[in-house]
Amino acid sequence: MTSIIKTITRATAITLITAFSFVLIACTSQSTTKDCTTYEEAELPVEVTTDWSVVPSGIQASVGSIDKKYIQHEVPKITYSDNWSGTAWKGERTSAQLVLWSKDSVPSVELKLSDFKGENGTTISSNNTQTRFVRYVLTDEFAEGCGHRKPEDYAVSLSADALDHVDCMNIDAESTRPVWITIDVPSDAVAGAYTANLDLFTNGKKRETFKLNLNVVDKTLPHYTEWAFHLDLWQNPYAVARTEGVEPWSDAHWKALKPVMQMLANAGQKVITTTLNKRPWNGQTEDPFDTMIEWKKKEDGSWEYDYTVFDNWVEFMMDLGITKQINCYSMVPWGNILFYFDEASGNEVKVSAAPGSKEYEELWKPFLTDFIAHLKSKGWENKTLIAMDERSPAEMKAMLSLLNKTAPSLGVALADNHKSYKEYPDQLVDLCVAHGTTVDAEDRAYRAEKDYVTTWYVCCADVFPNIFTFSDPAEGVFIGWYTIAANFDGFLRWAYNSYTKDALVDSRFRTWPAGDTYTVYPGARSSIRFERLMEGIQDAEKIRIVRAELEQDTSTEGKEKLAELNQMLEQFNILTKPENLEEMLTKGKSFLNNPAYFNN
Repeated sequence: MTSIIKTITRATAITLITAFSFVLIACTSQSTTKDCTTYEEAELPVEVTTDWSVVPSGIQASVGSIDKKYIQHEVPKITYSDNWSGTAWKGERTSAQLVLWSKDSVPSVELKLSDFKGENGTTISSNNTQTRFVRYVLTDEFAEGCGHRKPEDYAVSLSADALDHVDCMNIDAESTRPVWITIDVPSDAVAGAYTANLDLFTNGKKRETFKLNLNVVDKTLPHYTEWAFHLDLWQNPYAVARTEGVEPWSDAHWKALKPVMQMLANAGQKVITTTLNKRPWNGQTEDPFDTMIEWKKKEDGSWEYDYTVFDNWVEFMMDLGITKQINCYSMVPWGNILFYFDEASGNEVKVSAAPGSKEYEELWKPFLTDFIAHLKSKGWENKTLIAMDERSPAEMKAMLSLLNKTAPSLGVALADNHKSYKEYPDQLVDLCVAHGTTVDAEDRAYRAEKDYVTTWYVCCADVFPNIFTFSDPAEGVFIGWYTIAANFDGFLRWAYNSYTKDALVDSRFRTWPAGDTYTVYPGARSSIRFERLMEGIQDAEKIRIVRAELEQDTSTEGKEKLAELNQMLEQFNILTKPENLEEMLTKGKSFLNNPAYFNN
């Protein structure tokens, strides 16, 4: 715990624990014997100023807003409601939030959601829903964005973000506990109005019932494998091995990886993150990336490459539904350092090899020749790209010169923060530009004609929009709307799961704003940030579908509706946060969910 965190005296304070030493607590219900173990959260880092004495005794609950992060130690500023209403397409995931709070400790709080009952006897099973308690993590502030951080120099607070798997929780005295509800509408659901009951229990006794009203629109969102949105969140399988305490690439590792990466696939992920050599980002994460391909220089000077991990990882991800693209990092690693095993000496060799140098060509030419042959044997040549992250034009040109001579069939992906994409227009099959960078209209049209991918990204330098643990939840949704409004094919974020040292408790990292390094949590726990980002991606798909239909409608009414949609979208082509962001999104969603605009 950092020195800025003040220890306060109150009965509800809980102790911060370190990673891998979680103290388990159990809450039990009088009506069930199920085990509800979970981990401890961080100690409250601020002094409590809220007057909890005004709160009535017993558990308090109300439907809340998914646009709001409710503060753990404050009485929620909320207008009581026992009803939630939402609208969704068939095949869409939608979310709600229930807020619980109490001035007294409350044991064994549970929530049970019934089936959704529709008109004419139709049903959406509760198996299509989840109710997850929201957990709090330590966060900080944007401040100057990128750069080394001393925790004591930044304001610290608790942020509601992680979604836990437990079936029940004990509610501490003088605390708030949100519950995140997700509804996955089946693609074969019958359109119409549905209602479900959400029952609140404490210690096995029912305390209150909430009504969830769902309107299913007669429109179908395609399966996530068919979404056009090009999502590229970089995966770190080594972080999963560390947090689960298992050997990398063991059976236990693969088992732990599956639910984590399935969440990513379900969000429409298109790209598999792979590594050609060790530490392509110079070890900047808590868990440095190892090579997925073993390089060996034999005693006779020839080279041998073992693709076992690479092949297993790619096949594993493809089996989950991520099949479009394989990005290989990197022929221009940060620091230009390469590693290989030298058979003659029996040692690992570390080599500094800058693009364009003799050493660089001697290392990469034999590898590329062998790699191409291997990709052809697997049928992956046409979907494999050599990927670079924020590399200079000089390094890129030197790399491209060798690649074009040795493996011209391999395309290139670049996250470009140098505004250099014009210098290699026909080599960047996948171009991702830093937020705020404009891709000229003629270049965008050319890339679309060639079927090249053009996306954008945010990082530690961007205060808005972003998905830090302190970011407003609606910013994740905005990302989807901005992507379409600014005429991009998709979105990139560098870290899906590069967990911090104690990621379930403390989202802060030594060099970037809190939450920058991971979007979901260890143990295949989702987050509010990730759920809202997925919501924005779904909206982007809905926009694409509705706009395509309206473009085919030659009637005066159809043209007017298309103009209305495009005018509304233009409001989202902005670089700074509007004061009415939530209102803008609400209006936009109302348009997409209005059957009057659909041509069936």
